[in-house]
Amino acid sequence: MTPLRQRFIEDMRLRGLASTTQRSYIHYVADYAKFYQTSPDQLDLEAVRQYELFLLHEKKLSPESINTFVSAVQFLYLVTLEMPWGKECFPRVRRPDKLPVVLSQEEVGRFFEHIAGLKHRAALMLGYGAGLRISEAVAVRVRDIDSQRRLIRIVQGKGSKDRYVMLSPRLLAVLRAYWRATRPRDFLFPSWREGRHMTSSALALACREAARHSGIPKRITAHTLRHSFATHLLEGGTDTRVIQALLGHSRIETTARYTRVGAHVVAGTLSPLDALLTPFKRKP
Repeated sequence: MTPLRQRFIEDMRLRGLASTTQRSYIHYVADYAKFYQTSPDQLDLEAVRQYELFLLHEKKLSPESINTFVSAVQFLYLVTLEMPWGKECFPRVRRPDKLPVVLSQEEVGRFFEHIAGLKHRAALMLGYGAGLRISEAVAVRVRDIDSQRRLIRIVQGKGSKDRYVMLSPRLLAVLRAYWRATRPRDFLFPSWREGRHMTSSALALACREAARHSGIPKRITAHTLRHSFATHLLEGGTDTRVIQALLGHSRIETTARYTRVGAHVVAGTLSPLDALLTPFKRKP
């Protein structure tokens, strides 16, 4: 390992970046260095710009992937190498403003009927019932379930933040039935590897299989369940600030996008056509 790479890793650890973020940053910086066949400390902003264009036009990566690369090299140059550049020197690709896919409550019920295996069903019902990210759902420990207070403690979720989410009576019944059948000791959804929890990729695969067998003509991922959780709460009248806290969003603007997909918001808004006092009259 080169001294630069070691320093880069140490800086990410000191600033508390998630392990998944660290692996992603290392991957993108390594590919960047390999592309130029030289150490990043010998490259400049023009090299970053040209490589970003290469990712966009030649490799045709998604805006999310390209922006992750930008975040990685921005951290490398501004934090590790302490270059006298500003964040404005690292332009990002604009992402298309797309609405999240949301299932109706009937579709959610249909989806759950096609999940194979008790563990996968309980984990995905946890994801929908508490609005968890897939990485949060698989990492829940038995001790995080507070049945007395009807709460689930999410430890070090995205952004290295702890939070509490609700534990509904129905979700509690599902988790209790699962626990009685499997008796997990530490992680609620353990892996076959000792001391590990089920991987996000394993749960994502189970989700894809259930979606395929359900026949629902929508792209369904574990994150679709989280989107649906938030939208259904909004449609039920839950305050946006409460939804923000449950989802663990840092910015209310992130949560506010669900007002654009909530059926009661869209369908319940009075059209100016309906506000006309007199009906249209056809000309003779």
